[in-house]
Amino acid sequence: MKKTVLVLLAVAVVALATGCSKKNAASASAAVKNGKVKVGIIQLVEHPALDAAYKGFVDGLADAGYKDGENITIDYQNAQGEQANCVTIANKLVNDKDDLILAIATPAAQAVAQLTDSIPILVTAVTDPESAKLVETNAHPGNNVTGTSDLTPVSAQVDLLKRVVPNAKTVGLMFCSSEQNSIFQIGLAKAACERSGLNYVEASVSNSNEIQQVTQSLVGKVDAIYIPTDNMLAAGMPLVAQVANENKIPTIVGEDGMVQGGGALTYGINYYELGRQTAVQAVAILKGEKKPADMPIEYLEKCDLSYNEETLKALGITLPNL
Repeated sequence: MKKTVLVLLAVAVVALATGCSKKNAASASAAVKNGKVKVGIIQLVEHPALDAAYKGFVDGLADAGYKDGENITIDYQNAQGEQANCVTIANKLVNDKDDLILAIATPAAQAVAQLTDSIPILVTAVTDPESAKLVETNAHPGNNVTGTSDLTPVSAQVDLLKRVVPNAKTVGLMFCSSEQNSIFQIGLAKAACERSGLNYVEASVSNSNEIQQVTQSLVGKVDAIYIPTDNMLAAGMPLVAQVANENKIPTIVGEDGMVQGGGALTYGINYYELGRQTAVQAVAILKGEKKPADMPIEYLEKCDLSYNEETLKALGITLPNL
């Protein structure tokens, strides 16, 4: 069980830039008129957050009049968490000459962006497209890539940890060492811990088989665990929760899907709404109204406070007045 409370989070959205090819926007617009639009989607792995972003995107397109099987064809491909699969799928979508490609999660976006500089690419569930080298800057993409970021309020999440676990002195920072989005967020988490007077222990995993062992290695060393919006750990959250909850270690996580997987609580974004926001960008591109190079990376303006009542009960935690 969980309860969700919508909380407004002010986020800056910056100005426009120039670039990209008019030919791509025009051809996409013409394809819409002819009812032949092809939208390719590459998703890194199945877990609640990314699944919600995909559903939000498809629903957003449908609400705007672009319905799969009618005036557009959506080719959805899931890489099942394998980078090699990302490359294979990216090649397929590019070779199919899709009119627009949506890449869900950083490794999927990097795979397809390396293969084409002409097909418009939208990304979502990518924390920092700039540091992932997908765009020139988040404010001015300058190429054929734009989209939405799932950057969560890391500092606010660490503050939430302090309020829920007021006696915490040391925090375990868990992340996948091969995910650029996670490395970026862990940097923010370290800075937030230092500002809050918290010590931290890094605990990285390189594959899903290490999750349980790495979590176990934190027992007796930390008072709480923080996990950002990490795809590998989101998919393996039940393993983390099993060890952490049995040992009375609260887990503050990056997003709601991880709370559903057994995490204690989060203050994070709504991935379904993020997908819908990305669909608005897609419609503008498909209509020929905008080009990716001119569209800044966008951020969601709302965050959700959500918690897992069963986990909190198992941990013996009563929430303060948040």
